[in-house]
Amino acid sequence: MSPSPSPSPSQPPAPTGITRIDHVGIACRDLDASIEFYQRVHGLTVEHEEVNEEQGVREVMLRTNGTDDGNASYLQLLEPTHSDSPVAKFLDKYGEGVHHVAFGTGNVDTAAHAAAGNGIRVLGSEPRPGTAGSRIVFLHPRDCGGVLTELVQAPEDTTGDRNH
Repeated sequence: MSPSPSPSPSQPPAPTGITRIDHVGIACRDLDASIEFYQRVHGLTVEHEEVNEEQGVREVMLRTNGTDDGNASYLQLLEPTHSDSPVAKFLDKYGEGVHHVAFGTGNVDTAAHAAAGNGIRVLGSEPRPGTAGSRIVFLHPRDCGGVLTELVQAPEDTTGDRNH
């Protein structure tokens, strides 16, 4: 998805329509130790766990709270499954820590087009499968104040439960 031309001055670009902070992605070398830390220190529990072969990660979602739109906010812990995955490269360069911030939206296609209309580079040609059946796109960090930004459309089930 490449950026679309800037709108005319008489017509401002459409906003992306984000509804919440969906999750903060945290890169870690030892997923089990990180889970134990967040359970012990913050009382969080694992709501969903999976291996995402396409992205080369083993991941968990730790629910932090509910949101007004019926979904929830999470911490997503990411452990690379192979040394050439994007998360492994991130860990090699920066070490453990915040990898990305994800915002929820009711329609990831519309949000991605709105971001492109605002001159933000959308990474990838179209939304792809994300955690627990969600649909996602990433926005280039150089266009988002240095923050790798993810837009997330939850699966049709809007209970906020990533275990369904």
